[in-house]
Amino acid sequence: MMQGSLVAIVTPMFEDGRLDIPSLNALIDFHIDQGTDGIVIVGTTGESPTVDFDEHCLLIKTAVSQVNGRVPVIAGTGANSTNVAINLTQKAKDLGADACLLVAPYYNKPTQEGLYQHFKAVADAVNIPQILYNVPGRTGCDISNDTVLRLVAHPNIIGIKDATGGIERGTDLLLRAPQDFAVYGGDDATAMALMLLGGKGVISVTANVAPKLMHEMCVSAIAGDVMVARAINAKLFALHQKLFVEANPIPVKWVLAEMGLIKTGIRLPMMNLSAQYHEVLRNACISAEIL
Repeated sequence: MMQGSLVAIVTPMFEDGRLDIPSLNALIDFHIDQGTDGIVIVGTTGESPTVDFDEHCLLIKTAVSQVNGRVPVIAGTGANSTNVAINLTQKAKDLGADACLLVAPYYNKPTQEGLYQHFKAVADAVNIPQILYNVPGRTGCDISNDTVLRLVAHPNIIGIKDATGGIERGTDLLLRAPQDFAVYGGDDATAMALMLLGGKGVISVTANVAPKLMHEMCVSAIAGDVMVARAINAKLFALHQKLFVEANPIPVKWVLAEMGLIKTGIRLPMMNLSAQYHEVLRNACISAEIL
């Protein structure tokens, strides 16, 4: 089972918005060298809404090739169209991804039955491990725990990224789901607590800029080493919070550019970080000793 710090990796871009594949390759090597346990490519942090189908596939292909089996590659393949999600998931499988991450259909606000049928259709169509992704703050759609527990019965649905930020949601799921169903944190600020309760890791934004510390925190939390996990999490906590002063991935891309790891490119409708937040982010980085 995949566990630990799974980075929701950014998509490096040149200033004109073109994909910066050499920087992505270098970033993947940086993560593996720093102990990141898995690469999640083309998720929300990877600006999936603004890459086209061919670019989406190129990013998955690049990640699989560069990782070369060193850690798992999880491809974001969710969509608000079931057919598009099926096509992307099949393509990810064909390109060699180890698993897929499927966000809840956004904007169209399906019912719980619609959500169940959507995820079941993708899992029926493509034989690859699939992780549900619940982030109602961005999708306008909340996958209830009862719906998740219905989907657990499907052999291709192996886990969920819970980005609700509600510890009670994750606790309820951990108590009711089978032990081999993986609950991953999707909210960095609450991820440590979720792991101490039995979660298998975090699909992390913070890991983009502090991969070694996030890996070490996950190792400690999963092992139940509370004191070490708490100490590392305390060091990271300002980052957990301040990386969301504007919509993700605006802040994290700014930090990575400050670290010299990527260029400043980002695609509209996202824009570069507002100047008023530069010092706020810089101070959070200093407290985590990454700048």
